[in-house]
Parts: sequence; C-alpha cells; structure tokens
Amino acid sequence: MRRTNIVAPITRAALLVSTAALLVVMTRARAQESAVPDPGAQSPGVTSTAALAETHKSAQPAPRAPLVHMPPTEARVLAESKPSDWRPLDPQNTLYVQLPAGRVVIELAPRFAPQYVANIKKLVREHYFDGLAIERVQDNFVVQWGDPDHSRSLGTAEKTLPAEFIASSKDVPFTPLPDPDTYAPEVGFAGEFPAARDSKIGREWLVHCYGMVGVGRDDDVESGNGSEIYAVIGQAPRQLDRNVALVGRVVEGMELLSSLPRGSGQLGFYTPREHRVPIESIHLAADVPAEQRSHLEVLRTDTHTFAQLIEARRNRRDSWYKVPAGRIDVCNVPIPARSR
Repeated sequence: MRRTNIVAPITRAALLVSTAALLVVMTRARAQESAVPDPGAQSPGVTSTAALAETHKSAQPAPRAPLVHMPPTEARVLAESKPSDWRPLDPQNTLYVQLPAGRVVIELAPRFAPQYVANIKKLVREHYFDGLAIERVQDNFVVQWGDPDHSRSLGTAEKTLPAEFIASSKDVPFTPLPDPDTYAPEVGFAGEFPAARDSKIGREWLVHCYGMVGVGRDDDVESGNGSEIYAVIGQAPRQLDRNVALVGRVVEGMELLSSLPRGSGQLGFYTPREHRVPIESIHLAADVPAEQRSHLEVLRTDTHTFAQLIEARRNRRDSWYKVPAGRIDVCNVPIPARSR
C-alpha cells in the first residue's frame, strides 16, 4: 500500500503564510520611516527627553541659603562666660545698707575718690548712719539719705574734703565704647564702673548712670564729706558729671530704692517726717561675719566677654528686636552681677 506524505505540503503552506506576513511588516516599517515625525507628539506611556529633564530638575534639592553669622545675644554671652571673667566684691570696699524692706549692696570706688571713700568708711564704722533716714526721693532723679535734722556728730570723720570730681587716667585700665558721647570725649568702663576720660589732659571721671552713688554738697565744692549720700534712680543726669564726687554704685537691691514713694516737698524731700524711710544700719562687708555677707561677683569689664556683651547691646539680636540700634550709650550697658 502506498504511503501518502502529508508533512511536506503543510510545511510549504506555512512557509507561504509566513513570507506574506513578513512582507506586510516590512511595508509598514518603510511607511513609518518615510513619514515626518511630529515633535510635539508623544506616544502614550513614553516620556519625552524634555519631560525627563524637567523631572530631574524638580527632583534636585533646593539650594541652601548662605550662612549668616549672627552675633550672640546678651543671655548667650553671659551663659558662655568663664569663671575668670568674674571677680568677687572686695569686702573692704562694699557697703550693706539695711532698710526695712531689705539690703542694698554698694560697691565703693576708692580709685576715683579715695578721701571721700575713706571718710565714708569712718562714718560707717562709727555707726553714724544707723537710725538715720532716707529724706529725699525725687522722681526720675535721686534717692538721698543722711541726717535730715543736722543734729548728729560726725565723730572723728573729716568735716570737709577737697573736691574729688576727676582723677588721673594714668595706669588706669579703660574699656572704651566705640560710639561718640555727648558729654565727654570718650566713655567706657574703668574697674567695673561707667567712666569718661579726656586723653588730651590725662583725666577721667565716673559718670552719673542709673544706680551710681555720690556725695551731696553745697555750692562750695569742698563742702561735702560723705555724710549726705545719694543714688541715681532716674534717667542718667550726666550734667552732674565732674560737679559732684561719685563714690560707687549699687550692685544689688536697686529696686528697694527706686520703688520708694516720691517725696511731696520741694526737690522730692519728705515734708512730713513720718514719711521718711528709716535706715536700720550701714555696715562695711568686711565687718560682717562671712555667713551673713552677700556673696556677689561682677563681670569684669576688661574681658573679651564684656566686649561681646557691649556688642550684643549695641546690636540687639533677640527675637523681639527688628532694627538694631548700631550704637550704645555708656549708661545703657549694665554691669552684670550674680551670686557666687
């Protein structure tokens, strides 16, 4: 029986179909190649080169703002200060004024008024002020104390002293401010006190800032002796500079003086004597037992830390300030004090 070969015919038919399909594909490809492409056209699911570039650009991190150096604030300057930036008060030149409301601490300045300071110490050690009174509180000016009735003996203290309004600036450390002053050629700080100086004549003097302590006098410049003392409680009366002997400044307890009732009499004197504020006692810290002293220290004005403090006050960078002043007045730089 003859076998029929059916494989060969099927293979030939498939080959014919495949060849025809290949011709169709090639024809379509030639047509697409001859067509002019549309630059704006984009097939679905295909990202153009421009789109890819834009996506890459947006994915890049935003450029960083340039770093701006911000001067430290006053609080930061003090927080970062070193122990060596501070010095304790000298007990031999520190007064404790005891009022019914509390203690006022005064640091004396013998470098500027040595004879007045020595006389005040003598009055204090002989208890001249004990039991006397604050007799005058003039608004925005001064608090004054002493013997309002002029009846108490000065004891061994001097009755009059030569004027000590200015002192030699020779060999005195001075930290100047960079800004001009209305009342003096130059202002700054000397020995933790606000001061002014005139280098042309070699003289310097303390200035009447808030909290400064001076000696009352009459018209005669040699009529003062330290038995009448005042403290500035208002805006700095700088017109008094070089006209009165300044002998120190209040370091602690200023609020006990500035909050006193104002006197109703002329120049702020208490006219009814019942309004006077009694002074319980005034003592030199060196004469007070160590456990009863106020252990305070003040920021030294000859340090880099204090220079930073001045700049922080000149250009305030606290969050509340929007426009830094760019300058500073000598009485607007407080000298910090703290407990040891």
